[in-house]
Amino acid sequence: MTPTRWGRRALGALALTSAVALAATACSGSNGGSGGSGEYAAPEKDITAEITYGLWDQSQVDAIEESIAGFNEEYPNITVKLSVTPFSEYWTKLQTQASSDTLPDVFWMNGPNIQLYALNGKLEPITGAVDAGDIDPANYPESLVDLYTVDDVSYGVPKDMDTIGVWINKELFAKAGVAVPSADWTWDDFQTTAAQISTALAGEGVYGAAGGMDGQTTYYNTIFQAGGDVIEGDSSGYNTPQAQAGIQFWSDLIASGGSPTMAQLTDTSADQWYTSGKLAMYMGGSWFRSALTDVPFVDSVDVLPLPTGEEQATVIHGVSNVVAAGSKNKQAAQALQVYLASKQAQQAQGEFGSIIPAFEGTQSSFAASMPQADLQVFLDAVAYSRPLPVSANTAAWNALEAELLPQAFSGERPVAEVTDELATEMDEALAKEAR
Repeated sequence: MTPTRWGRRALGALALTSAVALAATACSGSNGGSGGSGEYAAPEKDITAEITYGLWDQSQVDAIEESIAGFNEEYPNITVKLSVTPFSEYWTKLQTQASSDTLPDVFWMNGPNIQLYALNGKLEPITGAVDAGDIDPANYPESLVDLYTVDDVSYGVPKDMDTIGVWINKELFAKAGVAVPSADWTWDDFQTTAAQISTALAGEGVYGAAGGMDGQTTYYNTIFQAGGDVIEGDSSGYNTPQAQAGIQFWSDLIASGGSPTMAQLTDTSADQWYTSGKLAMYMGGSWFRSALTDVPFVDSVDVLPLPTGEEQATVIHGVSNVVAAGSKNKQAAQALQVYLASKQAQQAQGEFGSIIPAFEGTQSSFAASMPQADLQVFLDAVAYSRPLPVSANTAAWNALEAELLPQAFSGERPVAEVTDELATEMDEALAKEAR
């Protein structure tokens, strides 16, 4: 994602058409290509090669270039060319490259797409590097290691992790005369606070909070907090009372005036409302920190944990570095993957403050990177985190969410009616994956 987050990693915005060619094979349950063997041997230090590293977040380039400089101290004759593609185009481009076996040697992978690319034989397993002791999965959160393991084979090394919190603008709280909630706040506290601020600052076009169609930052969290699931085994969890309560949270927020309407959020996303100084509370990811460096109200930025429903919960996700199975310079590519997985490289990434490195024990630099805001909230959230919901063809049911859920959020149709329809169609999509 980090995405920014889905600018950096987005979920609901995944383009279904960009995955069709791969999905047709992956959903058959067979390996669509020769795949990688997982064979690995650390190259000699004087190896000469040119490799490409594909990614989507321009804001991380400075940190990545510093890591590559460290990598070149070990392998001075390996040239690493960065290929930065905006997230809105990244997966379409990657699908085209995968279909023609021209993938970057090393590239970013996210949870919603890992099964699709792994099952089609496009990724090199990290088995050999793990067996050699050059990559140790114990250094990363178990939920992220599991996310990038498909049929008991690991393909990606987590480079970062992200959880969700509530970014607040204390300046707007003060202007509205509303007290900043305590860290142990509830759903009712969130709803009340949002409505109070929207009412107090209506003349200035300011809202207390905002909904939207990014499941990772909004409705997946409330579904989990209500005790529900997005996927239950091989079936949709949307037709349960718990999941419906998680969706109703956002419908109620919009109906109360505590959030812009769905039409307004279609024109201007929630993160843009926040950075423009028109939103007091933004439920967003840790990666959003990099977007706040230059906002006029930067000194008023702070973070609260997500409000608690029936339970405390947040989505956890993280980008991984993967190697293309068809890389012509696989040994050099694996060497870069190993280096980027190291404590040294991930510590350097964290010091730039744009992401939380996945390597255990390197996250404190992120927490200290914005002294006026309690970024520790995002690290503490790991203890009550739930993995991002994914499947072999996540894009298929993401498209269904994007089509149907706005009707519930806007109040156009009852939540139960919409979620029942979504569950039925999602079950059909999931059934195709098992064929």
